Amino acid sequence: MSPIISVEGLSKTYATGFQALKTVDLQIERGEIFALLGPNGAGKTTLISIICGIVNPSGGHVRIDGHDVVADYRAARSLIGLVPQELSTDMFETVINTVTFSRGLFGKPKNPAHIEKVLRDLSLWEKRDSKIMALSGGMKRRVMIAKALSHEPQVLFLDEPTAGVDVELRRSMWEMVRALRATGVTVILTTHYIDEAEEMADRVGVIRQGEIVLVEEKAALMRKLGRRQLKLHLREPLAALPPGLVDPALELSADGTELTYTFDATADQGGVADLLRRLAQHEVDFKDLQTSESSLEDIFVSLVRGRT
Repeated sequence: MSPIISVEGLSKTYATGFQALKTVDLQIERGEIFALLGPNGAGKTTLISIICGIVNPSGGHVRIDGHDVVADYRAARSLIGLVPQELSTDMFETVINTVTFSRGLFGKPKNPAHIEKVLRDLSLWEKRDSKIMALSGGMKRRVMIAKALSHEPQVLFLDEPTAGVDVELRRSMWEMVRALRATGVTVILTTHYIDEAEEMADRVGVIRQGEIVLVEEKAALMRKLGRRQLKLHLREPLAALPPGLVDPALELSADGTELTYTFDATADQGGVADLLRRLAQHEVDFKDLQTSESSLEDIFVSLVRGRT
């Protein structure tokens, strides 16, 4: 199947001369949850704004299900639901009226059953007649999602969807996003919560200084760029490593009580087995060991600092 979003040679230079995007190429597959990560100022907002038809590109093309976002704006935009980071809606309107109105903006005929389903899925049905200003911050964010889903889009952009909400609400929103993906909706997520991307995303894209530096399946990314560590707690402290144990991947703690062995997540266990053999040969005994591996956050930090 062809990708739902195709970005080719996209660039954006603002009137001030600032180049926000530099020849971005990106393909987003149908029905996936794609996490777009990057530090502040990396170009995330500009990229999303161009895809959603809010900002015009300086060069390149973006197509949504084959529709060019500039040449065929209406068709492209009708396929997209956007949940911005900032809450922006009429605070004096009721929940059900504002969501129904959003559907009408896209020229969709009235569909009370769909609106009810969206509100129920987001636990807003009981609040349907409440004015938005009376809702909690988390409920207001749910209203923004309901508005974005009102016209039955094929693609949903979530810009920092759980910023400022509590942990319980975050998890319930994760469940909602997975349920949307199960119905065939493609979800593009920007977030500063790396655990959110680690929990939800099928693929991860990292943008740095206006360029996409990596796009990878999350599991493959963590295998490819992750690091594992084996930490051994020694029975007797060492003043220094014996010559036969000197290895750039092996580090002795300052107090001589711990050895830390760092290796690639993709490597086989031969290096660990060899280390244990060498320890036995040099009569270095340990009382405990533990392993750890890089999180997506560790990998992300390395990428944005340009170390990989």
